[in-house]
Amino acid sequence: MQTRIVGTTMPVLEIDLEPNESVFSESGELSWMTASIQMMTHTQMGGGGGLLGVIKRVAGGGSLFMTEYRAMQYSGSVSFATKVPGHIVPVELGQGPEYMVHRHGFLCATPQVTIGVGFQQSLGAGIFGGDGFLLQRIGGQGTAWLELSGELIKKDLAPGETLRVHPGHVGAFHASMGFQITMVPGIKNMIFGGDGLFLAVLQGPGTVWLQTLPISRLAHQIYEYLPHNDTRQVAAGGVGGALLGGIVGSLLGGDQ
Repeated sequence: MQTRIVGTTMPVLEIDLEPNESVFSESGELSWMTASIQMMTHTQMGGGGGLLGVIKRVAGGGSLFMTEYRAMQYSGSVSFATKVPGHIVPVELGQGPEYMVHRHGFLCATPQVTIGVGFQQSLGAGIFGGDGFLLQRIGGQGTAWLELSGELIKKDLAPGETLRVHPGHVGAFHASMGFQITMVPGIKNMIFGGDGLFLAVLQGPGTVWLQTLPISRLAHQIYEYLPHNDTRQVAAGGVGGALLGGIVGSLLGGDQ
């Protein structure tokens, strides 16, 4: 198996497979492949453990179905491109720590890599798409490729060293690190700070990969430029309701 990452702003991972070699990804990740590659959709790849593994993977933010790409009689290649500007990061598994990855961070992996739920916390309706904060746990044996959006900042934390991060900027980190979600301190900071209601706290030792362009924040910024029916909103809730909705939207905007 030979791999290469091509491009800068919108990179693509190209994987050359010898006969009987394979990789898998969540359904819908394929960009292109040669004619010698055969696709097979399963529910029990990347999780292991049969039905329980599937449940863990879905609970961790993954999809129900996984697609295997295998070179059959002849060698071939398959490619996976990023969905937004960012980076593709390869990680080796089996000889070191497992990885915690943001819910959209898994791109593809070799067959013995496992995916499961790593962390899940409800943060209230309307925050992080209404599904709370989710992390996937990547383990097993082999190589996995992660998709992190925006520029990539890597920080190595010493034992006991802590870093407080807006949750959307958490791309990946060693699963052995301490991690928790906390409220932003101070009522004024929560109401007027504009930085959201929650912070992720990571504690070393370990390495964390921070992404500068959280997908949820990008979606929130684009949403502001989409047409909205403000007249209907005022009619339904009155001017006061529209004003209250705007204030709440501003508060939640920091966590999108």
